[in-house]
Amino acid sequence: MTAYLVLLFSLSVHESAHAWTALQEGDPTAQSLGRISLNPLVHIDLIGTVVLPLLMIFTGVTWLFGWAKPTPVNPRYFKDLKRGQIIVSGAGPTSNLMLAVLFTAALFLALRVVPEPSSDNPLFRLLVMGIQLNVVLAIFNLVPLPPLDGSHILQWALPNGLGHRFVRMIGPYGGFILLALVMTGALWTLIGPVVDVIVESLIALARFQ
Repeated sequence: MTAYLVLLFSLSVHESAHAWTALQEGDPTAQSLGRISLNPLVHIDLIGTVVLPLLMIFTGVTWLFGWAKPTPVNPRYFKDLKRGQIIVSGAGPTSNLMLAVLFTAALFLALRVVPEPSSDNPLFRLLVMGIQLNVVLAIFNLVPLPPLDGSHILQWALPNGLGHRFVRMIGPYGGFILLALVMTGALWTLIGPVVDVIVESLIALARFQ
């Protein structure tokens, strides 16, 4: 259940980051709906935030995953359309990487107090879990498949309309492709090595004497 609380917090930070960044770019839509908040109740998606994670917990799955309700954005308010689209889309994954760094800093400090904690120490398990989960959320959301943040970044970052053409072509099938990648384990094959390198580097940094 600790993992679930970390997930709720991390998803709330992710969606709040989208909402807050959209406001900085001129769009008050998410703010007006109360989405700049760490209260998970305003971000809950029934399937992604409740059913799937709890099902994974109660069936004994060794890892945890989920998603929140997408943050509404109206790009017509953006001061600069291209910049706004890229920055707002990137804010969610960036916030998760920042959270992973904060958990790393907390782990660093905790290890100064207890240099050799037991493997079942709840505090250290929570901190390591915070690092792992936030790195997974960040890298997963950067996958360039609709409806993930990575597809929006790609759509606006590629020159000569290439990103727009790619998203139009793959958009109707993005969800199905993503589901197939998750169900077959192919997604983890693709992003797992990147996640492992980042997580191991952060934990090694926390343990650095």
